[in-house]
Amino acid sequence: MVGVPYKDHQATMKVLLLKDAKEDDGGQDPYVRELGLYGLEATLIPVLSFEFLSLPSFSEKLSHPEGYGGLIFTSPRAVEAVELCLEKDNKTEVWEKSLKEKWNAKSVYVVGNATASLVSKIGLDTEGENCGNAEKLAEYICSREPSALPLLFPCGTLKREVLPKMLKDKGIPLESITVYQTTPHPAIQVNLRSYYATQGVPASITFFSPSGVTYSLKHIQELSGDSVDQIKFAAIGPTTARALAAQGLPVSCTAESPTPRALATGVREALQPRACC
Repeated sequence: MVGVPYKDHQATMKVLLLKDAKEDDGGQDPYVRELGLYGLEATLIPVLSFEFLSLPSFSEKLSHPEGYGGLIFTSPRAVEAVELCLEKDNKTEVWEKSLKEKWNAKSVYVVGNATASLVSKIGLDTEGENCGNAEKLAEYICSREPSALPLLFPCGTLKREVLPKMLKDKGIPLESITVYQTTPHPAIQVNLRSYYATQGVPASITFFSPSGVTYSLKHIQELSGDSVDQIKFAAIGPTTARALAAQGLPVSCTAESPTPRALATGVREALQPRACC
């Protein structure tokens, strides 16, 4: 009977998260833990790889906080670029002794708690982390007292133009530097195939970026076949939700904020059986 495996599949409620693992202090990925609290068995499959660029130039800029009004971080990768600059150029000591303090005298703007916690680890005080996306952060920056000096914005090759445009429209100087590029993870197809072979079609799949949609969707559609209609697709935020909708997919859940709890709440709600009538 066709109904039996589907019922089985619903009972275990397996969910797939298209992101790399980030262990917290408890040694577990916070998204996996949070979904587990709702009785959902989450598996992580990374879909993106990152390659760092222009680090010598970025390192030089980090050494001259006096030339900038502050920093903007909209992704964990940009913070990793700072860490790489400090390690490669043996700047950790000078960072601890003076540079960190000089940057802390300025504004350090961030999007989201994950990025904020990484920025805190390098010793910088953050603001704006409750803004869930770059657009809201840009609004927040525009509401502050502007500095005559440019804000330094390390970003990726796929950055959206929303934040730079909003700041430019308000006459706030910005200096962007591309410090990483995003490429497809080399093992996406193999990992997805292996997951489907052992776990079957997941009840829900969460995408964490528009590029994640670009790099993995066709593999998911091929592997899911006709069962693709049963999957509840979730997005970590509105930009990713728009990328899914542009591919003609129904988005069952967009997390209210890019946090494990908000995503777990949304996914669980999307998976609740709807009562008839």
